[in-house]
Amino acid sequence: MKNIYLIGEHLTHSYSPEIHSYLCDYSYALKELKKDELSDFFKKRGFDGLNVTIPYKNDVIEYLDKISPEAEKIGAVNTVLNENNTLTGYNTDYYGFMEMVKKLGAEVENKSAVVIGGGGASKAVCAVLSDMGASSVRVLSHKDNTPEKIGEYTDCHMLVNATPVGMYPNNGISPVELEKFEKCAYVLDLIYNPSQTKLLEDAERLGKKHINGLCMLVAQAKKAAEIFTGEEIENSRIEKICRAIELKTKNIVLVGMPGCGKTTVGNILAKKLNREFYDSDVEIEKSYMHPSDFILTKGEKEFRYAEHEILCELGKKTGCVIATGGGVVTQKENFGVLRQNSTVVFLKRDINSLATANRPLSKGKDAVKKLFEERLPLYEKFCHIEIEAESTPQLTAEKIIDALKGAQI
Repeated sequence: MKNIYLIGEHLTHSYSPEIHSYLCDYSYALKELKKDELSDFFKKRGFDGLNVTIPYKNDVIEYLDKISPEAEKIGAVNTVLNENNTLTGYNTDYYGFMEMVKKLGAEVENKSAVVIGGGGASKAVCAVLSDMGASSVRVLSHKDNTPEKIGEYTDCHMLVNATPVGMYPNNGISPVELEKFEKCAYVLDLIYNPSQTKLLEDAERLGKKHINGLCMLVAQAKKAAEIFTGEEIENSRIEKICRAIELKTKNIVLVGMPGCGKTTVGNILAKKLNREFYDSDVEIEKSYMHPSDFILTKGEKEFRYAEHEILCELGKKTGCVIATGGGVVTQKENFGVLRQNSTVVFLKRDINSLATANRPLSKGKDAVKKLFEERLPLYEKFCHIEIEAESTPQLTAEKIIDALKGAQI
């Protein structure tokens, strides 16, 4: 069996092993290396193939015997084949980014583009956009990404983030203020964890077409697998693998009125799907006190601040089920936090069936009705999927699972 590695500096949360397991039957492992370890690693040549990621796409070139024409043109390598002890470097990011542009349906020909960052991935992006006929491709470097100079770049039709700014665990950060890019119609972020970066959240809010880097990751992996095995793989596999990865890695976040059954349904979902389960109210109680006591003693404003801090940490997780408090949607700051790596499900239950015991904000039918009317538009805005509660929590959980399988988020 072939031994393939992904080498890079920080790889703990990489999706690559999962993706390659769908593509081919070879051993694929993560290998974190420091820069001063590269030379010794390549001298030993104890591998059949490599994928290379941040920050070594340029550094590995000096250890190779030859590189392919596209890798030479780009000046970066992300795939290495060891054939008869000869190391050849390739760049499959080129193919991967082209598939990403096609999936978004972005217009490139005769349009201007700005690429944030000047690393190895950026070089592949620039090459693709030039080859697709962009009228101009400008690289926005860190030194030019300043209030004084950013205006020189904001007139572009397409914006691509090729930096790790906003990547896990530093979620919630954007490399630019997207509001300044008024003419920009398309936003592409090569980051895939979180699924929706702050940049993409802003793009959604501003009505710009956008896409994350999962498609590129899978497409470049498919091309790399073809190099490793010498066998062609159908393009249709790309979308199927993307969907499988999303279903497995995205959290399921439940929102809805207090007493609608989020915790019960969430527990059942987690067991059915073999996922970890978190309840934001429980996490608040662990760190502070029971939510009801918190609201009664310190007030709702203080409680919402503490709740937001808890959600910031829960929202970074992957592949979990998370039940939230009924009022999380009242804070706009929670929108990106909840949606960044999750499919948000609004669990809707008849207000006459809501539990109200030990809930200081929803005591009595009139209070519940008023609260529901105020929050319904917010639940609908925050969620990706709306589910009517069934007669039992088990049936509701099964309904959510069916909806997730059929959804295109």
